[in-house]
Amino acid sequence: MQKQKIMFQTYSQVFISSKNYDSKAIYAKRRLALMKKLDSFCVFAGMPVEPGGEEAFAQTWTKFVQEPAFVYLTGVNQAGCYLVLDSSSKKSTLFVPKKDPFKEFWVGKRLGFLDGERDVSSLTGIDDVRPADELWKFIDDLAARYAKQKMVKPHAYAYFFEKFEGDHNKKFKATLQAKLRKYKMDVLSCAKAHFENRLVLEPERVGEARTAQRITNEAFRALLANMKNIHNERELALFLNYEMQRRGDGDLAFPTIVAGGANACCLHYVKNDEPLVKGNLVLLDFGVRFGTLHSDISRTIPVNGRFNPLQKMLYEIVLDSAKEYQKFVRPGVSLKEIGQIPWEFIMRELETRLVQGAKGTYKLLYDKRPHGISHFIGEQIHEGDPGSRSLDVPLKPGMLISCEPGLYGTFSANINGKLYKETIGIRVEDDLLITDKGFENLSKRIPKTVAEIEKSFT
Repeated sequence: MQKQKIMFQTYSQVFISSKNYDSKAIYAKRRLALMKKLDSFCVFAGMPVEPGGEEAFAQTWTKFVQEPAFVYLTGVNQAGCYLVLDSSSKKSTLFVPKKDPFKEFWVGKRLGFLDGERDVSSLTGIDDVRPADELWKFIDDLAARYAKQKMVKPHAYAYFFEKFEGDHNKKFKATLQAKLRKYKMDVLSCAKAHFENRLVLEPERVGEARTAQRITNEAFRALLANMKNIHNERELALFLNYEMQRRGDGDLAFPTIVAGGANACCLHYVKNDEPLVKGNLVLLDFGVRFGTLHSDISRTIPVNGRFNPLQKMLYEIVLDSAKEYQKFVRPGVSLKEIGQIPWEFIMRELETRLVQGAKGTYKLLYDKRPHGISHFIGEQIHEGDPGSRSLDVPLKPGMLISCEPGLYGTFSANINGKLYKETIGIRVEDDLLITDKGFENLSKRIPKTVAEIEKSFT
């Protein structure tokens, strides 16, 4: 019996592209920009196997996510791929696994090398595509050519971070170093040069960030209008996730956090299955991925639609701390320089508004500073060098950062003759696009003030 040849017409989540701009041109521009900064060849290793691929029980249930640096330069979201950049010729070479029709029968069409076909080149815009099993022969030939240039210190580049021993990039660096030993070539990290380019968003990616904000705004407003029908954290998370994902083109930016009452004092609360109690606050940390960009938003709302006086006081202290911080957000400063400003503001205002103004008390769950105020947003939701988070990098126009002050602890106050006391976690987070003169708050339309939130409840 002759086997039927099955033809799959489209690739499924293996090449990240946009209908709004020329994706291949964007990736080519990024590769060229990096090559101009390097004086030798450079190798990027994508994820070697699909998550769970080394554990038989886990593979079916785990979604594949590519190394962000690799997808940033290629758009390729598939395991077992490599990219070599040759700075002298300004040429890119992509290595992909050989075509496997039987695997495609199970998982859908994948990028694969097949003699005589140019599907991968047509899709990615990279002319030179080779099978992954030819990677080391190619690198050997390239290293021999560079070795003849007699550099003072012969070297090549790879993408890795020194302090992350278990990371696949660090393991690949060790293998590459061993392969180049006969040429007496060292392997240097290109991560710093890479992030200098990657942290600044192109106009196309700014457009995707704006779309992600619009989607998040619409989803959050839909939630506020339906809060009366939601009874526990799980229902809330499911509702919010659905409203975001049905409007988007991909997945969530990260697992949504829904933390009611005292649960909000756990910064990365993941349980998401407790009842919502009227009179309590509920902290939401949520966002959506659109194209390759994300939204990252936090809001803290009253379960019953109304803040009590203590909740309102504390919430407005957090809101005002964000305003104070934003006075200093502009090109040229680093996140490290200004990171302490809102925490000092919050401590002063607790003493003034709560202790002196309302004869209140507070006991924080931390010593003055519970977490960072800002992180970069880009290819990853927490963008930047994994070791330093790039907090010492001066801000430039086109960079996107979060702004997320918070307050977590047990508080009491006497307001209008009534004693209020509760354990509260509050966080309010917006996303700020750095501009020539300061910043633009991309999240400004998402309800945030006490009046906006209370008005949005029906």
